[in-house]
Amino acid sequence: MSYSIGFGLTDAMVAALVDVPDTTWSVALDDAERVRDGAWVIDATGIVDLTSWPAGMRVIIRKERPHPGAQLRFTDSDGLRLTAFATNTVGGKIQDLELRHRRRARCEDRIRTAKDTGLTNFPLHGFDQNRIWLAIVELALDLMAWTQMLGFTDHDARRWEPKRVRLRVFSVAGRIATHDRRTHLRLPQNAQWSTLIVTALTWLAALTAPA
Repeated sequence: MSYSIGFGLTDAMVAALVDVPDTTWSVALDDAERVRDGAWVIDATGIVDLTSWPAGMRVIIRKERPHPGAQLRFTDSDGLRLTAFATNTVGGKIQDLELRHRRRARCEDRIRTAKDTGLTNFPLHGFDQNRIWLAIVELALDLMAWTQMLGFTDHDARRWEPKRVRLRVFSVAGRIATHDRRTHLRLPQNAQWSTLIVTALTWLAALTAPA
């Protein structure tokens, strides 16, 4: 079984990276498997001290320029954010292994989103009633996730939390009007997120349309 797990770097590990030349670092990849500007990865197995670790473990470290406004930690170095994970995977390029590990964070984001949407506590007493509630929440999560992934491709709304999506996209005042056997959605001219609202409704209609 192959696995990877993130962990916090110690001061000794950070100090061991100081003398590593820049040419040793490899460029990181983004979700589309393209070169990620401002991010690098390195296999630090032979650089940091792993004598007390189980045999066969590898440590891969990523450094990147933090987002504007992000707070650096004490273990970050030279204005770059450092993150690390350990894995027992023997083969594979370190860029691919790092991307595999980082994609796992998307699953954790979905779990957090599910809790924020209503799965933290079930609201009803009966088991069957809660099953109905669970099915509704799962449908809402699927619709929101696919709308963000496919509809908001070039907008920051792709990574918005459920509360922000509800307030800025799904809760904007509008009026549905029917004319000439056609249904129209009328939004205020000064609606700040009108483009996202139309995009979201278009994807929701496509996802819920009968096959």
